[in-house]
Amino acid sequence: MPRTVILGVIGSDAHVVGITILEQALSAAGFEVVNLGVQTAQADFVAAAKSHDAEAVLVSSLYGHARQDCEGFHDRLEAAGLDVWTYVGGNLAVGQDEFEETRRTFRGMGFDRVFDAETDPEEAIAALRQDLELTTAETDRVSVEG
Repeated sequence: MPRTVILGVIGSDAHVVGITILEQALSAAGFEVVNLGVQTAQADFVAAAKSHDAEAVLVSSLYGHARQDCEGFHDRLEAAGLDVWTYVGGNLAVGQDEFEETRRTFRGMGFDRVFDAETDPEEAIAALRQDLELTTAETDRVSVEG
């Protein structure tokens, strides 16, 4: 049975190319992907994670305002009784000079993994597999059976 992940672009951001590529890569890797699209509210991520019994929520943002858009996100997940892995990636801060500082900020906000806009989808997939304790053999079996 494929592992379910929620994917979307948070806030007022309308950049769709990155999540389209990521959706295709995740699907090809054997994951069940629920793509919420662009301009997604925090409440929609939470509702989708709950209704689809997701194991991870992947938040994308490319317009530099992710900190504001993600403020309180983990409080919402907790209030809904969800214990999911959370990933955030993209161009997360306007004028981002030192990504390690941005990574620390988002880790402090509760995100398990933080990626910059240059991250290869395979890197995110490898992290997701590790976090969900999937082996390549299990994923291949899921892909064949699914």
